[in-house]
Formats: sequence, structure tokens, C-alpha cells
Amino acid sequence: MVEAVFGRTVEDKLIQPIHVIDFPKEISPLAKTWPGRPQVAQRFETFVNGWEIANAFSEVNDPREQRARFVEQAEQKRGPDEPPHPIDEDFIQALAFGMPPMGGLGIGIDRLAMLMTDSLSIREVIAFPTMKPVD
Repeated sequence: MVEAVFGRTVEDKLIQPIHVIDFPKEISPLAKTWPGRPQVAQRFETFVNGWEIANAFSEVNDPREQRARFVEQAEQKRGPDEPPHPIDEDFIQALAFGMPPMGGLGIGIDRLAMLMTDSLSIREVIAFPTMKPVD
């Protein structure tokens, strides 16, 4: 619910560059939590001009914790007459062999290009647009 309210009421007002930090663990299934704050993920998103242009987090490297999160997430997505979503056992096994502390960062190059070229539409900056032409 926090994510939905944030998206509807805050995101488009974040004009100046800003990092939004400390997301709820429930919406960050691959992100580590802070020591002493088990419900808060070590994650940030960068916003400029009302757009999310980057998403980053410290990755969970404990196979038991990751399995528990996958199980919890599968149960939440499960419908009343559906089996739970399958868990990525290969990923859990890879974690069990040992993964050093690491993080991930995703940057929306298309949105950065829009900012740098003062474009109003993503269609103006995509090299190979796959969307229908504007009528």
C-alpha cells in the first residue's frame, strides 16, 4: 500500500534530483535489510523530473533468508485455487555455495537521454522504437 500511495501522490512531484531510501522489505525481495531494522531494505531509487531513473540495492546473500522470502512472496501471489509460484532452486543453491556481499544498480538510459535533450516523449530518444506511431 505504501508503494501505491507513494506512486500516486509523491513520484511526479520529485523534480529536483533525489534519492528515496529505505524501502519496505516486502517490495524488495532480493534486497538485504538493515541490521536492527528487519522490515526496511537497503535500497534506493533516484528520481529526477518526476521519473525514476535508477534503482539500486544490496543483494541478499544468505540462502536461508532468500528461500524464506521467496516462499513468502509465492504465498502472497497465490490465488485461492492456485499452487504457489515455483521457487528458483538453482538461485538458492548458487547462494549456498557462497556469494560475497554485492549490490545492483539499474539506470534508465532512455530517461537520462530525455532529461539531457529536454524531450517530452520517450519516443524522441529511443533509437529503435517498438511502439505504435502517435496519431
